[in-house]
Amino acid sequence: MGRVAWFAVWCVAFRFTPRLLFGWRRLVLRAFGATIGRNARISPSVVVFAPWNLTVGEEASIARGADVYCVAPITIGDHATVSQFAELCGATHDVRDPNMALVPGPIAIGPGAWVCAGAFIGPGVTLGSGAVAGARAVVVRDVPDRRIVAGNPARDLGPREFHDASSGSAGLS
Repeated sequence: MGRVAWFAVWCVAFRFTPRLLFGWRRLVLRAFGATIGRNARISPSVVVFAPWNLTVGEEASIARGADVYCVAPITIGDHATVSQFAELCGATHDVRDPNMALVPGPIAIGPGAWVCAGAFIGPGVTLGSGAVAGARAVVVRDVPDRRIVAGNPARDLGPREFHDASSGSAGLS
């Protein structure tokens, strides 16, 4: 019943809202059990499967067309970004079971992490704090803090280094 009610409300009071009504969408998601942080920015075209399994941190954002399939809990940390058309897929099926049983797996997107455009994050994956999953990456294994991965399957490209704007030098902060 909850899924049916959510779908009806999503169609009427979420999906077709003006882009800048972030506060309204936070309110609607919270009404269905989501934990949404202060100033989180969730676009109207984001598809959320079960908001009661969704936690979004402060100042985090989920861009247009993202698919948040939260059969299992999905957590998006403070200041994290999920870019357009990314997929956070919190379940798969047991291909060895003739009934194709659903196998849920929680997803954690760490604080300050970035899931780039069109990236796929599979069930049971943790994207560490400050980590980056490059555009169209297929991430099926955990990514440590401040690492950059890209490709299909995603491969480690090295550390995410931040540049000091005042000195122009590179370094981890």
